[in-house]
Amino acid sequence: MGEILDLGRQLVAELTVSLGAVREEEMAALAERILAAPRVFVDGKGRSGLQGRGFAMRLMHLGLRVHMVDEVTTPALTPGDLLVIASGSGRTPSLVQHAGKARELGAVIALITTSRGSPIAGMANQIVVVPAPTPKSREPGPDIVTQQPMGSLFEMALGLLFDMTVILLMRRMGLTSEQMFKNHANLE
Repeated sequence: MGEILDLGRQLVAELTVSLGAVREEEMAALAERILAAPRVFVDGKGRSGLQGRGFAMRLMHLGLRVHMVDEVTTPALTPGDLLVIASGSGRTPSLVQHAGKARELGAVIALITTSRGSPIAGMANQIVVVPAPTPKSREPGPDIVTQQPMGSLFEMALGLLFDMTVILLMRRMGLTSEQMFKNHANLE
């Protein structure tokens, strides 16, 4: 049990360093963009996409109009909608394409990434940088050492960042967890 507990402490310490380096003003601006948008579309691939799905669910629990990109029920993106893209590298080809199309359509683009100089970052209206090493980034990595494989630190930090954003939104909207639960799925 000692090895497991030590590993847990190391991972929590890594997350603390990574999330502690996120700029508070970027997080606040992301929350404001979400509140200002008529609809929010969440996009991401792989493990980042899985974290995005959880975020989309919580936005729905907040009573916001939200859609996950690539679902069969996702409607057309329109001017003023917000596209939130989760991409550690900011270079995933399909996500670069989605950002370009969203820009053409007049949507607002928010990117959560490790890479401020990525192609998607160049198209984004709002960027939240989560310092975490990832093998896909072409920028020099942050001075954060991780025990985790590949982009796991980013993906774990991303999940917490999304939950932190939900809490910021709850506060701004004056909602409680109990009020949100009324939107929870009841066909379980």
